[in-house]
Parts: sequence; structure tokens; C-alpha cells
Amino acid sequence: MRRILFLILCLFIFSGSAYAQRMSDEQVVEYVKQAQAAGKSQKQMTAELLRRGVTREQVLRIKDTYENPGVSAPGSEAPSQMRKRSVAVGESYEAAELDDQKAVVDERLESQSAPEAAGIRIFGHNLFRNRNLSFEPSVNLATPANYRLGPGDEVIIDIWGASENTIRQTISPEGSIQVKDLGPVYLNGMTVKEANAYLQRELSKIYSGIGGGDPNSQIRLTLGDIRTIQIHIMGEVTVPGTYTLSAFSTVFHALYRAGGVNSIGSLRDIRLVRNGKTIEHLDVYEFIMQGRMNDDVRLQEGDVIIVSPYQSLVEIVGKVKRPMYYEMKPAETVASLLKYAGDFTGDAYKKAVRIIRKSGREHQVYNVDEMDYSVFRLDDGDLVTVDAVLDRFENKVEVSGAVYRPGLYQLDGEVNTVKQLIRKAEGLRGDAFLARVLLDREREDLTHEMVAVDLEGIMNGTVSDIPLQKNDHLYIPGIHDLKESETVSIYGEVLNPGTFLYSDNLTVEDMIVQAGGLTEAAATTRVSVTRRIKDPKSTACSSKLAETFTFDIRDGLLTGAGSFRLQPFDVVQVRRSPAYQVQRTVTVAGEVLFSGSYSLLKKNERLSDVIGRAGGITPEAYVKGGRLIRKRNDDERRREADVLRMAQSGEGSDSIAVNKLAISDTYTVGIDMEKALSHPGSDYDIVLREGDIIYIPEYVNTVKISGSVMYPNTVTWEKSAKLKHYINMAGGYGENAKKKKAYIIYLNGTVARAKKSDSDLIQPGCEIVVPTKSERKRLQLSEIMGMSSMTATIAAMVATLANTFK
Repeated sequence: MRRILFLILCLFIFSGSAYAQRMSDEQVVEYVKQAQAAGKSQKQMTAELLRRGVTREQVLRIKDTYENPGVSAPGSEAPSQMRKRSVAVGESYEAAELDDQKAVVDERLESQSAPEAAGIRIFGHNLFRNRNLSFEPSVNLATPANYRLGPGDEVIIDIWGASENTIRQTISPEGSIQVKDLGPVYLNGMTVKEANAYLQRELSKIYSGIGGGDPNSQIRLTLGDIRTIQIHIMGEVTVPGTYTLSAFSTVFHALYRAGGVNSIGSLRDIRLVRNGKTIEHLDVYEFIMQGRMNDDVRLQEGDVIIVSPYQSLVEIVGKVKRPMYYEMKPAETVASLLKYAGDFTGDAYKKAVRIIRKSGREHQVYNVDEMDYSVFRLDDGDLVTVDAVLDRFENKVEVSGAVYRPGLYQLDGEVNTVKQLIRKAEGLRGDAFLARVLLDREREDLTHEMVAVDLEGIMNGTVSDIPLQKNDHLYIPGIHDLKESETVSIYGEVLNPGTFLYSDNLTVEDMIVQAGGLTEAAATTRVSVTRRIKDPKSTACSSKLAETFTFDIRDGLLTGAGSFRLQPFDVVQVRRSPAYQVQRTVTVAGEVLFSGSYSLLKKNERLSDVIGRAGGITPEAYVKGGRLIRKRNDDERRREADVLRMAQSGEGSDSIAVNKLAISDTYTVGIDMEKALSHPGSDYDIVLREGDIIYIPEYVNTVKISGSVMYPNTVTWEKSAKLKHYINMAGGYGENAKKKKAYIIYLNGTVARAKKSDSDLIQPGCEIVVPTKSERKRLQLSEIMGMSSMTATIAAMVATLANTFK
């Protein structure tokens, strides 16, 4: 039963209309039971109950009756108790009803085919659909003196002075409140001001000191909870119908609740009908454009808002600030439309607008001049177009080139000739070439002609000045614009080599100073200048490419240069001194007395020389394991890059595997340090170079076995032990071992093939490496069958050829 009652209450919380027919409480409960069993939706049950005249009060009464058994049967309550219960749920009912009406409006907005859905925007139509602008009446306003009281309003009557009391009552449906010791007081239809005066007279009957000429008590009536009113919205709105609103609501709030006007609704003539008479014509555009709220009239119970279809809808496009559709009144003109559209944009052609009109039979075009904007009236369906200004100038001349202020200038009384234009551009620069100035002129047919101007003669007064025309362009070249940019270059042993702009009287010393001076490696005995061969009048070929001048530098000056001056495009070369050498260092580490970096004293200094300078080797040194690590120089890197490129190309079967290439910045040089130290100056005694690292390790008495063995291991070195002994120490060869390809890597970086019978090859600290065989590709059955078939075919061919040549 509780579930059924809750369902009944939900059905009517979200409905807001009443009908004439009535059902008893028992019939309502029975209907809900049957409808629920039949699987009807809440919407279907609500519609059916509304048609049968069930009201919200009846539903609440049924709920109280069945949830509170001690309460008397429906209809036996006192009127005051019924009103209290109705008022208690009034606010929640109204909130639920508002949500329901908004949901209906949103659903209708989504389903209707408004002009906005077709990309048409009508000015003002989105005003009442903006969820951030609801026109909701403020609940914090002071009680308006002209507010008319009605059933459902809660009045608060404060009495202070000689007598003090507070009366809080809700006006009954009959329009009165119940005052103790006075009885019912009728307030329906009175304004707040009138009710105050009336109550002062009535309450003076039971309270002393309120009336008379010298009252000592005061009364004041204010509003508590505000009643709701029902108003009707008809005509061209999104959701027409009857709405329950706050008594403070206005016409705009009602329009918002109805979803605003629809695609053909008018915003310019909204009628408010009260008691069968039209009391107000509202124009929403006046509120939008001027902010006038006078037309937003407060509603009363039973008011009817009628939205008629628009009379005239006009579109304006082009160069206005707000191009869209506008609703126009019959007497409004082009000037009014421009005001609504925000007026012209900056690039608009303002002298005239174009109007396309549908006359009922054919289209008509009107060109309305600026002076007729305020008198030309618009019709429904007119299309007003505002064009842009022409993309051209009516008074422009231009000057560019060798003047101080090139640019566009106004052709007027101040600038009419070439000479006046030069003066307006603040004169000619010193590099101006005056013998031939070009004037580009536009003809009437928009073709161009080039006029040569003797500007020097015009400026001197020997040649007549040339009048300018619209769109003339005067170009004054500079002397440097008419020839190749002249430069000189300096390379070699200077701090900042490069190319510099040429200047007259430029010397080699000047170029060296501009380049930051000489480096320490510069050879002062040989500075050369290479000069181009230039003969513009030559008529024959020459095999000579350039000429060279060589000078010495002494005390910062060239000797033998005399008055030599550089010419454009000369190249100065400062050579490197052949006697200049930068220190070259090598590093000695490991078992020597004084390890560290040492500078090479001569170009062919050898390994034994540097170790001797390092104090010799220590007793713990393992000389046979000494190795040399060398940095790659530029030539070696270049060769390595070539090898790597060939390997990556993979052309041919002899290409090198990329993973076998050493691509680090250093590499190990295989040396025999023991022979190098015992035979100084011999071929074993390697010549050192910049960046070499000599490392002499301590004695190591182990041997490492790696590669394709059963258990890679490191074992103790045994004198005279052969290869087989060490392989056995690693568990023997692996399954895919290349036994004959085993090799030995010594501590000094050398590598040797491992021979089974040679015991002297294996030295302390070395590593035995056993390579692994590459996996052979197993042939599939189809490949084997294909090979068999091919073999049989070849055999048959050979037999045929043999029989042929018998």
C-alpha cells in the first residue's frame, strides 16, 4: 500500500493541471492498483487521472489517511488543518512542478524545427532560452506596496508599542485570515498599503492605542511565504499552456518558462490580457537595445500572455556588426535596422545599401542612398546587403627607394608633383641615383607604363616638374642598389676569419684588425692577397684566373706593400708558420715509477723514451702485457665511415658484418713492450702520437676461456700447458664449436691462432676464444622435393644432349 501511495504522490507532484471531473479517494487507489498491474507508465497514469479530475490536495489527503490510521477519514478535517498541510507541501510541490515544466520545454526545444536548426539566427530569440538568464523574480525584495494579496499568501502582522503581538496567518481560499478575538478578516484583492490601513482600523477594536488621534501602538503588515498563481501563455511560444508561477513573476519570466517564442513568434508585440482586456503591449527589443524594464509587467492570477506571429522578418548581411535576421515593425526603416544590427563595420560602404524584395510575383532590387535610410520602410522577407569599400585608393601616391621616409602619401594640394613628393618624404638620401628615376603610372584601362624621370634636373630646376596622378609609384634607386654588394675576405691564421663589407682605402692591416688580429701560429713572412681578373671590355678568353700579391708583416705593418690597397672581392690568406707546434701529450699508467701525462719532445719520440722519462717500470710490472691505446684521428674516422657505409650497403657477398666493426673513439695497438724496451729505436719501439695511453699491468697468472665451450671459465696459468688442457678446464668444446678457428687474445692487444701442439702460445693473462658455427638452414620437404625434381630435369637434359651428339 505504501508503494502505491508513493506512486500516486509522484504522479501528481510532477503534474500541474486540474480538470472538472472528480474521482473519490477509493477510486484513485483502485485505479493505481489496476494500472500498475497492467504495466502502465507513470505518464499514462498521470494523464488518465488528470482527465478524471484528481487534484494534488486529494492525493495528499489520501496519503495522510492511509499512512496515519488515527487521522479521521477523508473530508472530516477542519479547513484550517487542511490549509496547513497544503501550505507545508506547497514549496516542494512548486519546485517539482518547475522542474517538470522545464523538462517539457527542453524536450520541445529539441524536437521542434526552429529556424536556428536550419542555420537561421533571429535577433532576440535566444533571450528566453539562455539558462543563465531566467528572469527569476528576486525573493529578497522588500514587500512591494502595490502587491495585491490573495489566497495562499502568508501575512505577518507585527504590533508594537503599548500593545505587542505578532500574527502569522495564511490567507484562506475564501480570502480571509483568522484573528483571535476578532474573527475572520478579509484581505483578498487588497494591496499591501490598503491592507495596512484596513488592519489598523480592524485591530483597533481589540487593541487599545492603535486608532485615534494620538496612537501609542503601531502595526505593520509584511509578507512571509508568497503564493503561487496560474497564468496562461498562448500563441507562438515553444510550449504554450497553463503555468504555476510565483506571485512576483513577470511577463519575461513567464516567457522564459514557456521556452521563449518559437520560429514564427513575435518579440515586438506581446500582449498581456487581464480580465478579458489587453492592458499592455510589450516590445522585447526595447529591453534588449535600451535596457527598459518598464514593460516587464508583474503578473496576476489568471493573466493571459498572447504571442502573435511576427509581421515582418528582415535579414541584413555584409559589413554590419551583427548580421542576422531582425523582426521589424511596419513603420520601421533601414535606419532602425542598422541600429539593431550595431551599425556599419569600419570597412563598410556607407553611402548606400542594396535591398532585394519579394514583390509577390518577382524579385525587386532597390538601392537606398544614405539620405533615405530614415524614410525607406522595410517589408517582410527583405534582404538588406551592405557592401565593403572598394579595394583601391582614390588619392594615393607612393615613393620608395633612396628617400628618408618612403611610403604612401596623400595626393592633394600639398603633394601634386614629383618635387613636392620628395619634400614630403623628407628629401633624398646621399646614395640616391638621380640620373634615372622610375615612375610607374597606372593608365585608365588599368595597364601600367614606366616613365623615366631626370630627378637631378627637376631638383635643380633645369627640367620641368612632373605632375602626379592617382596610384603613381616613384622609385628612386640607390647607387649601391645598382651593383653587386662589394666584399673582401680573410682566411687562415686570424682570430675571426670571414667575409667583410668593402670600404675604400682598405688595407691588409685593416683587414687583420677587423678579423681580430693574428693567431699565435700565423706566419708573418708570408701574407698573400688573391685578386680577381676584371676586364669588362675584353673580347677574348684568358687562361689567367687570378693574380696574387705576397707581403711580409713586421711590427704590425706590411713590408714592401707601399701604397697597396685592397679592392672589392680580394681574398687575404694568412699562412701558418711551419715552425709552430702545439704541445702533444701522452699518458703513462700502471706499473711505472711516475705515472701521468707527458708532453712529446719531438715528432718521432718512441715508446721506450717516454717510459724512460717516467722512471722505468716497477718490479711488479708484467711487461709482456703492456698495451697501447690510441685515439682515432680524422683520417681514421673518415676511413671508418667509408667502411661502415660499404658494410651497411650489403652489396656483394664480401660485405663486412656491421657488428664486427670497431666504431669507438679509441682502439688498441698490438705491441711487444718487452722487445721495445730491450731494443730501443727498433721497429718494436713504436713512435707515439697525440693522445696515446700506455698501460703496463701487474703480473696476472690466470687464463680466461670463453666462447663455444661447455662452461666458460677463468683458470690458473700453467707453464708448458697446451690448448687441450685449458679447453678441458672449461668442460670441453661446445656442440657448435669451431675447434680449428680458436684464437688467443693477449694483454698487449695482439691476437694469435691457437695451435694444439704449441704450449708457448698461451701466456699469463690471455683469453682463449672458441668461435661458434653459424646455424645451418634446414631444408623443408617442399624444398628437398623441388631440388630432386630439378636434378632429374638436368639429368634428362644431359642425356638428350648426349644422344644428339652421338
